[in-house]
Amino acid sequence: MTDRETIPLEEVDALVRRALTKHGASSAQAAAVARIVTSAERDGSESHGLFRVPGYVASLRSGKVDGTATPTLAHPAPAVVVVDAARGFAPLALELGLPALVDRAREMGIAALAIRHCFHFAALWPEVEQIAEAGLVGLAVTAATPMVAPAGGTKPFYGTNPLAFAFPRMDGPPLAFDMATAAMARGDIMLHARDGEPLPPGVGIGPDGAPSTDPDAVLAGAQLPFGGYKGAAIALMVELLAGAVAGDLFSYEAGAKGPKDGGPPEGGEFLIAIDPSRFGHGDGWQARAESFFSALADIEGTRLPGARRHGNRGDRHAAGAPIPASLLAEVRRLAGG
Repeated sequence: MTDRETIPLEEVDALVRRALTKHGASSAQAAAVARIVTSAERDGSESHGLFRVPGYVASLRSGKVDGTATPTLAHPAPAVVVVDAARGFAPLALELGLPALVDRAREMGIAALAIRHCFHFAALWPEVEQIAEAGLVGLAVTAATPMVAPAGGTKPFYGTNPLAFAFPRMDGPPLAFDMATAAMARGDIMLHARDGEPLPPGVGIGPDGAPSTDPDAVLAGAQLPFGGYKGAAIALMVELLAGAVAGDLFSYEAGAKGPKDGGPPEGGEFLIAIDPSRFGHGDGWQARAESFFSALADIEGTRLPGARRHGNRGDRHAAGAPIPASLLAEVRRLAGG
């Protein structure tokens, strides 16, 4: 059992800001990353919380990421928003691009946002939830570096290539899911390795190509897509949207670039926002969706995606976030004591 120390969310935020600014990030870049990391700890998404801070710092130390980058925004078409992150972290670029995406979707009915030249290391649900909180439907994808073998293959080629989707609710937080197209997110495998826990069967293969439940062997070998060919096909779609459409790197191209510092990979993110009220049936879509959610919730044993995170959100706002003691000590050291 990992020893933990519970700290207020305000301390999580302050630690991240200090750790990043100490190692060369601007106050704007550090604050945007801190907000994302804190939201992950608030919602119990440990693999994308303080666990990621050493990687963020490593990418600043290596010079791979420009910690002082200022993103810029453009509108190359009426329903298209493009943000150049200028080789900075993704969260600040998203904070610039999301309001513009929401505005364009409300005006046009549907709009897309491409984030280019960014380093993405966070969960995707924060950005799609923000879209849904504005009353729109949101979808986001991003690639990474080669970690997942194509169906039938034994060598990494795709990233874990997550896809997130959020839908607004009439009363309460949005429905949202954020899933890797791999059988398990990379961060969760790393947590299993840290805690000495075996993986479920089907998550990955070792360097020899044989199935393995040893997280260290899978990290050295390759992860597997969920559902075989089906997950691999979605991973391929993510590559094309976040790479070809957004105008950025494919996972195999990002993997060929260095340095390999354990931090976020270089690449792009592609987002779509949809205004359901612009499709010819007014606000009736909201009641239709709620009737669907009610019918689903009536099935015993089911819960809506995101319900667990939202439960954690309320609890941790009051009680704070339980952080593994060794991780907390490392982040405090990176923050200067």
